[in-house]
Amino acid sequence: MGHPVHLIVDGQPHDLTVDPRTTLLDALRDHLGNMSPKKGCDHGQCGACTVLVDGRRLNSCLLLAVSLDGAEVLTSNGLATDGELSALHTAFLEQDAFQCGYCTPGQICSATGVLREAAEGHPSVVTEYHGHDHPIELTEDEIRERMSGNLCRCGAYVNIVAAVQQAAGASAASEGTDR
Repeated sequence: MGHPVHLIVDGQPHDLTVDPRTTLLDALRDHLGNMSPKKGCDHGQCGACTVLVDGRRLNSCLLLAVSLDGAEVLTSNGLATDGELSALHTAFLEQDAFQCGYCTPGQICSATGVLREAAEGHPSVVTEYHGHDHPIELTEDEIRERMSGNLCRCGAYVNIVAAVQQAAGASAASEGTDR
């Protein structure tokens, strides 16, 4: 017996009828044809399926679609708007932050969450506290800690960290020009 679910995926509304055991990952891939999130381990350990759900980065393989009725889901595809790559997409290309590319959509969604969390002042285990008025500096250690839930079997970690730093710098620069 199917259950109705309404999802907004990459800005587009979708009404689905799914088995109650259907994960968000399977709903995206099998019901909507969105191949951006990848099926890696199916246990929430690799991060290949990372998407943003209502702004939070989550492993879509661990979420039941029926529990997300009305949620906004953003995949790596949705981060590119009007055919223009996001700053993170561009940084991943410029820093050669992928080899096979399988983990890249999850890495980009996770990095988007990292940038947002740091900008909002959410500390990680390695965050050095400098008071409430100081932004979190995205050092290599900070990025590695925050991205640790996303594995890359090819070992492109050095370039992934560089790409996140590049995007963080571009984000900070654009915020400075908006003021």
